[in-house]
Amino acid sequence: MSNKPANKIQDLQYFGEFGGVNPSISDSATYTFLHAKTMLDTFEGHAEGCYLYSRHTSPSNLYLSEALAAMEFTETANVAASGMGAITSVIMQICSAGDHIISSRTIYGGSYAFLKNFVPKFNISTSFVDITSLEAIKKAITPKTKMIYCEALSNPLLEVANISELSKIAKKHNILLVVDNTFTPLIISPKKLGADITIHSLTKFINGTNDTVGGVVCGSQEFIDNLRNVNDGAAMLLGPVMDSVRAASILKNLRTLHIRMKKHSENALFLAENFEKDGLKVVYPGLKSHPDYNLFKEMYNEEYGFGGILTINVGSLNKTNELMELMQNENLGYLAVSLGFYKTLFSAPGTSTSSEIPLEEQQKMGLSDGIIRFSIGLDNDIERTYRAMRKCMTKVGINLG
Repeated sequence: MSNKPANKIQDLQYFGEFGGVNPSISDSATYTFLHAKTMLDTFEGHAEGCYLYSRHTSPSNLYLSEALAAMEFTETANVAASGMGAITSVIMQICSAGDHIISSRTIYGGSYAFLKNFVPKFNISTSFVDITSLEAIKKAITPKTKMIYCEALSNPLLEVANISELSKIAKKHNILLVVDNTFTPLIISPKKLGADITIHSLTKFINGTNDTVGGVVCGSQEFIDNLRNVNDGAAMLLGPVMDSVRAASILKNLRTLHIRMKKHSENALFLAENFEKDGLKVVYPGLKSHPDYNLFKEMYNEEYGFGGILTINVGSLNKTNELMELMQNENLGYLAVSLGFYKTLFSAPGTSTSSEIPLEEQQKMGLSDGIIRFSIGLDNDIERTYRAMRKCMTKVGINLG
C-alpha cells in the first residue's frame, strides 16, 4: 500500500451487492440474525462482520470510515452525523469529572463553546492557550490534564499547530493529542506527525458539495471500539449516527478530494499573492509573510499546496459587510459560513463562525472585526476572479497599492 494519502483512498476496492462499482447502500436501521447466539455475541462485541443496529454501525458507514482511516493513516475510524458529533464524542469519551483539557484558543466557535460553556457542567475544565507557544502549553499542564486539543490550521486565524512538538509534549506527560484536520485534508497527516486522534468535519472539503453535515474520528482500533461500545461508548450512547445514504454520497465525493484540494490551493495561493502585492493584509500559510510558513512546509504533503482558506483585513465591520454583499451581487461567491464548496464562500468570522467567543477574547487572540475569511472555490479562471474582486474592493473604497 502506498504512503501517499490519495493513493490509500484510490487503492480501496468496493463492489456493490449486484456487481456495482459503488458499494450498495444498507438501507436498514436494524439487522437480522440466523441464530440467537450470534445476536448475543454481537452485543458483547465478539461477532466479527455482524451488524446489530445502525446506531452502532452499518455497512455504508463502515465503507466510509475505512476510506477515511486509510486517508489519515490510522487503524480505523468512526463517522458521525456532524463534525460536532465527532468532536463532542471524543471529549466525553476521554474526559471525566475533575479532568483538564488544554485547547488552542483559536478553534471553531462550536468547539470553543462546548469546552467553555458545556463541559464545566461535568466538572471538566479547559485552559485556552496560544497553540503556537510550546512554553504556554507546557506551563498549562496539570496532573489532571487528559488532552491537548487543537486544529492543524486554526479557524479563523490560520495559525499552524506544531504537531510533532505537541506530540512529544503529550507523550512525555501521557496526554492524548487530538487534532481537528478539517481545514487541511490530504495536506496535513496528523497521525504521521504524532497525533493520537484526528477529527474532521466532513461537511467541508471532504464532502465538498455543501449538501450534508458529517464528522469522523480517526484513531486506533482500541479507541474506536471504546467509542462504539454499547455499554459506555460516547458515540454509541450520545447517538450522533450518520445516515447510510449520506455516508454513501460522501464516499463518492471523497474519491475526487485530491483533485479538488489541488485546485482550491492553487486558486487561494494566486489570490493571496496578488492581494498581498496590492497592499492588503493577507493571512495565508503559503505566503512567506505568514509566521508559520516554514513550519507548514516542514509538515505538509507538498502536492496539495497550502489549502483553500485565506483571510484579509479590510479594517472595519462596515467595510467587511459592504464588500461581501457586493462580491455576492457580482456573483463572485456566497456570503455564507462553511467552506470547501466549489464556489467561493466568505464570511466575517467575528460575527459568524467565531461568534461564540466573547468579544474581549476575540480581541486578545487578534480576531478583529475587519477580517474576512475566504474559502476559495474551484474557479477555472482565477485571474478573472481576482480582477473582479479587485474591482469590488476599489468600489467600496479599500485602498489598493
